[in-house]
Amino acid sequence: MTELEVIRAARRDLLVTRWQACFNVNPPPRVHTELLRRVLAWHVQVEATGQKVTLHRPSSASVDRTRSLLTPGTRLLREWRGITHEVSVGPDGFDYAGKTYKSL
Repeated sequence: MTELEVIRAARRDLLVTRWQACFNVNPPPRVHTELLRRVLAWHVQVEATGQKVTLHRPSSASVDRTRSLLTPGTRLLREWRGITHEVSVGPDGFDYAGKTYKSL
């Protein structure tokens, strides 16, 4: 059996174990089994070409940088389906429709 055939026939628990071995992280908790198969098959094919697969995650620094651009008092406007929505940036989060949210 080829690696791709093994992946195609594998149960979810084996796919999760293989994902952990390939990427050194657990797969997302509710990811569909078929998506696990497809990503692992892609991984096998990429490695067959001699390339290395790495996962890229945004650093928390990039999130902090974006957050610092939105200073308290900033107003964000967006029109959606003919209605203009306004969000105000406050010191503790984002104010929208009379409620404060920690994130957008």
